[in-house]
Amino acid sequence: YLLWLSIGYLMVVFVIYSSLSTSEVVLEIKLSDKLMHVLGYFGLMGWFMQIYRGKRAGFLLAMIFIVMGVSLEFLQDLGGERYFEVADMFANTLGVLIAWALSYTPVAGILLWFERRLVGANYHNAA
Repeated sequence: YLLWLSIGYLMVVFVIYSSLSTSEVVLEIKLSDKLMHVLGYFGLMGWFMQIYRGKRAGFLLAMIFIVMGVSLEFLQDLGGERYFEVADMFANTLGVLIAWALSYTPVAGILLWFERRLVGANYHNAA
């Protein structure tokens, strides 16, 4: 639980840093800016929805990540080097909403499945 939570918070820090930093975060993946926004917020919401389950948690997480995405766009505009874009806000929100919708499908259990496989493999290797 602590490992998954720590990874999730590192993801949040990465999104905040890459949103506000004036230096380019170099990724070898060539994707459109809007697709990167969708994927980034999809990843955040999807990750935390696997840790914090339930309708109330989903609503709260969605609001947190949507507000975070909107706030970061306003902060970018204040810095003078990055640009405020309403389209980025929509892309961030779309990523959150897609992940939230998928949290009601079997995809929502992927971390639990992975953890069981990992723990099961370590248990069998130790025996």
